[in-house]
Amino acid sequence: MKRNYDTIASFYDKLARLVYGRTLINAQLFLLHAIPANSNILIAGGGTGWILEELAKIYPSGLDITYIDSSVKMITLARARNVGANNVDFVAAPVETLPPGKQYDAILTPFLLDNFTDEKLEGIFPFLHSLLRPGGLWLYCDFQNTGRLWQKGLLKLMYFFFRIFCGIGALRLPDAESCFRKYRYSILDEKKFMSDFVIAAIYKRVLDR
Repeated sequence: MKRNYDTIASFYDKLARLVYGRTLINAQLFLLHAIPANSNILIAGGGTGWILEELAKIYPSGLDITYIDSSVKMITLARARNVGANNVDFVAAPVETLPPGKQYDAILTPFLLDNFTDEKLEGIFPFLHSLLRPGGLWLYCDFQNTGRLWQKGLLKLMYFFFRIFCGIGALRLPDAESCFRKYRYSILDEKKFMSDFVIAAIYKRVLDR
């Protein structure tokens, strides 16, 4: 991407709250109970980092977190958060630039995959998959297509806004669900919000794929 979320980092949370209320927050909070204690976690596209403080409320210590976002300004905001005694490695870079080989117990992608076209996701998904240990958890929350007209309109406005201000290449939601099926993830739990417009799902990587 030629631009990223640097342009809106200072008011991103306020904008999301204005448009969606607490929906995006509640979707992410739903996933946190699945994170094991003393685990190694990748948070990809975490934004301003408020979720780090919520994690610290559950686990004041013992977590080893890699926190990556392509926006330098988002990472700067995240660094100022209270993470307790957890170890957090902040990385200001696109997620696909992470070095391969490291294995995580859980990967959290909060409203990350909607930034990618289907073609881009075909490369990003298997890379993230390779970073998750067999039996590990992929904590996924994002928008989904429901066919409701008001949601279609909101998605169009959202993509127009982020294309202009952040330079994202996507024009519509990618088919993330088919990626989870392709790599044979099993779904352990899920919850839908805002008339099914937002989904939070806990996926488990099967041992043999």
